[in-house]
Amino acid sequence: MTATTQTAQQPKDFGFDADALALKDVAEKFFQDNLPTQKLHALVAHDSNLEHGTASNWDTDLWQQIVDLGWLMVGVPERIGGMGMSAVTVATLVEQAGRAALPGPLVPTLNASYILHACGTDNADAALSLICEGKTFSYAACNQFGSWEHDASELVIEDDKLTGEVHFVQDAQKVDYFLVNAKLLNANRGGETTLVAVAANAEGLSIEPNAIIDLTRDQARLQFDQTPIDKEQIVSAPGKALKALHLATPALLVTISADMCGAAEWQLQTTAEYARTRKQFDRNLGFFQAVKHPLADFMVAIDLARSHLYNAACAIDHEPDTAEQFARMAKAAASDAASFGSAKSVQLHGGIGFTWECFVHIYLKRQLHSQTLFGDATYQRAKLAELILNQDGETA
Repeated sequence: MTATTQTAQQPKDFGFDADALALKDVAEKFFQDNLPTQKLHALVAHDSNLEHGTASNWDTDLWQQIVDLGWLMVGVPERIGGMGMSAVTVATLVEQAGRAALPGPLVPTLNASYILHACGTDNADAALSLICEGKTFSYAACNQFGSWEHDASELVIEDDKLTGEVHFVQDAQKVDYFLVNAKLLNANRGGETTLVAVAANAEGLSIEPNAIIDLTRDQARLQFDQTPIDKEQIVSAPGKALKALHLATPALLVTISADMCGAAEWQLQTTAEYARTRKQFDRNLGFFQAVKHPLADFMVAIDLARSHLYNAACAIDHEPDTAEQFARMAKAAASDAASFGSAKSVQLHGGIGFTWECFVHIYLKRQLHSQTLFGDATYQRAKLAELILNQDGETA
């Protein structure tokens, strides 16, 4: 991420440069060659027994190839050994991962790297170095009610011990570390939000997987029972954790929006191809207005969401003062496109669209899950309204 503290005019084409184009092409070919939809279905949907919904199905060999390509550190600053690519470039990579419905902790690790970069401490830099070495992270912050507010975590650190529960942690069975949001309790700072890096095999930590519908991800509740915390594990500066999380919020929303846009593009192209080849009443399905019009509406929705996505990513790079506003618009638009397109992709596949053997259910479930991550469209619009009203109040 190359966010600055000064506002500058956005460049032409959202700053989509040669690096972004090259990474997009490489990622697109990589996923076509190594994770075609048939392989994805065999990997994550080989078992239709919903009682096995806590399983973590992923290809560790494929993941190692992704690590070797250096994609985990695309957002890590060059001074630490990362690639230091722009948010626009990172979005192009995540969009292709979403189009392939990649089972793996790419998005959680990228999000953790943005938060750690925003912390700006030596301990945060040390954690970023772990990402450069191929280690994976997932941000753990949600309370039992699923709140994504940055001060909602119910975890506490007292006498250098971490205690409590945190919920809805993404890809918890896959990652090496958790970036934990907790309240630091001591005589000087009572209940101050603090960010801590905790190893997945830490003492006193138990990972309890949730049963979720998304076959390409896993999710879990983390239970900390007097887990020891060293000073080196605290990655946020005193009193600065909430500020760091606020700075990183646009990037968190951009990455999940990019994933949703990529998945939506797969849904559109797959459904359009089915409409071109499937015949009914001696006509291709695409001949009928009841089919072609929803597909056209879906295409427009994706284009709108993608425009918001790259506008937000570009703002992270060049207009940080407006980045959160644009990022919330992007997440809302991506959620709308995902909701509409997921329903239509199943419906327009007809009777086969409701079967386990049809690939579209994998993307439907991924999109349903993605819509709730960091807040759905309704939540984003409410937060957007708060931003705008606060801006109006400041200028009044």
